[in-house]
Amino acid sequence: MHSLPYWRLSGFYFFYFAFVGAMSPYWGLYLKSLQFNAWQIGVLMSLLQVMRIFAPNIWGWLSDHTGRRAAIVQVAAAGSLICFAGVFWGHSFVWLFVVMASMSFFWSASLPLVEATTLSSLGEHIHRYGRIRLWGSVGFIVTVLGLGYWLNFRPASDLPWVVLALMLGIALLARWIPDVKSTRPALAHVAIWQVVRQPEVMALLAACFLMAVAHGPYYAFYSIYLVEHGYNKSMVGWLWALGVICEIAVFLWLPRWIPNVSMVRVLLATFAIAVLRFLMIAWGVEHLIWIVIAQTLHAATFGAYHLAAVALIHRYFHGRNQARGQGIYNGMTYGAGGTVGGLYAGAIWDGWGANWVFAIAAGCTLLAFVLVLWQRKPMEATAD
Repeated sequence: MHSLPYWRLSGFYFFYFAFVGAMSPYWGLYLKSLQFNAWQIGVLMSLLQVMRIFAPNIWGWLSDHTGRRAAIVQVAAAGSLICFAGVFWGHSFVWLFVVMASMSFFWSASLPLVEATTLSSLGEHIHRYGRIRLWGSVGFIVTVLGLGYWLNFRPASDLPWVVLALMLGIALLARWIPDVKSTRPALAHVAIWQVVRQPEVMALLAACFLMAVAHGPYYAFYSIYLVEHGYNKSMVGWLWALGVICEIAVFLWLPRWIPNVSMVRVLLATFAIAVLRFLMIAWGVEHLIWIVIAQTLHAATFGAYHLAAVALIHRYFHGRNQARGQGIYNGMTYGAGGTVGGLYAGAIWDGWGANWVFAIAAGCTLLAFVLVLWQRKPMEATAD
């Protein structure tokens, strides 16, 4: 493990999720400052996820067939930076749609490839993944807190400049991402769709899709939801940061238990906790204590969930399917799921009300729990 490129990978995660820390909590507020309505905001925010439906699979296929994973990460990072610069040239809905769609096409390529690189670097020590990934959470916290205070006194028009600087950091760090070959024992190559067609894999991907649907409204509208209920932007920043601080604790603590605990059981627990969390957000927003508790549960609904899901996907997709497997996972979940979540939230936000948006999110995670419970035995057999 002495050859692990720890700081190169950690640095990339830091800037990548610092970008997320600017976009997820605050980009909706920026779009609202441009006088867009809830549906338009939902559409524009969903573009970050739409491109993750198919773009990661394109980039993953290219990576697996060329073996130039690091070079593709560099191209994708540079492309997303160039495309994002277009936000300074116009503010119409159509123009921002084009800018965010093109930027997201490149941006969505990086994470699955870097995830595959990290897991390949770790080899049989996958339980150490959290120690690298936690730096992404640190980047998120630094950005979400800093911008929360900044935007209390400065206009939302400052936000694109901050995002541009973070994307420059991603592009620079991408130049140091190494090319790493899989260290897992050689296995007979299996066509990737034969893996996907397995009932337990389909159930796993469907459950993860539903988890992403549930989080779609959270990432697109949660800050707007809190501000509309009287929370100032610095408090919004602290609430986002609280969730990610708890997430870091999971990244530090859970890996110690990974060799001795079933990832399937962890996944089931996170879905059950997510039901509770989204119901608390839906009906407890008027009470700070309930929102604080709900944010601490982010430790489970993202931190523990992400570790368990990535570990299970890594076990099913190996060898030449590694990068494409991560691409399918990202496309099906954060791509398709995040898109559906953001769009349904934008469509019913004004008519049904925010409470029902988050109540539907709770229903999605309940269904995810049922799907994994249904295929629990074959999943655990593979994980073992």
